[in-house]
Amino acid sequence: MLLDEVLESNKKFVEKFNEIKLSPIPRKKLAIVTCMDTRLTDGFLEQAMGIKRGDAKIIKNAGNNVLNHDVIRSVAAAIFALGVEEVMLVGHHDCGMTRVGAEKLKITMVERGISTNEIAKVDIQKWIGAIESEESNVIKGVEKIKNSSFIPDDIPVHGLIIDPLTGIVDVLYNGYEVQI
Repeated sequence: MLLDEVLESNKKFVEKFNEIKLSPIPRKKLAIVTCMDTRLTDGFLEQAMGIKRGDAKIIKNAGNNVLNHDVIRSVAAAIFALGVEEVMLVGHHDCGMTRVGAEKLKITMVERGISTNEIAKVDIQKWIGAIESEESNVIKGVEKIKNSSFIPDDIPVHGLIIDPLTGIVDVLYNGYEVQI
């Protein structure tokens, strides 16, 4: 069972772990909004960006989407409650959210017991956060964060994209230079 595997791994981890007291305030005063893609885990994204444990608040969701108030709320909390002074929205090439098919998704949802009445209440393609392109999604997300009435004008919001194979990070929006 997967839970047993996780608990056994945790036990081994704790036996070897050297406790380090870290502040909940990010050292680099940085919040990163990124995708939940499995290729960005195990420190990959952080190492590619020079981020260490305790350096940044990392907010993950499917497709690094800024669809609703949850991402803005998390960024605002990081700014006002945790001292964040800069935001980076980091997308990645080959994002699975570019390949989401609404009809197939609906069929799978019904097969798993989701009511067709519930599904009919939303535009599944938009609700799930399907995107046309990784680059345009990053740019739209930066615009939504920067233009939110809950994000101060003096907070730089950058848009980056990472290659999950090579780790190369490219700048799509430089929040120091670009005014949205």
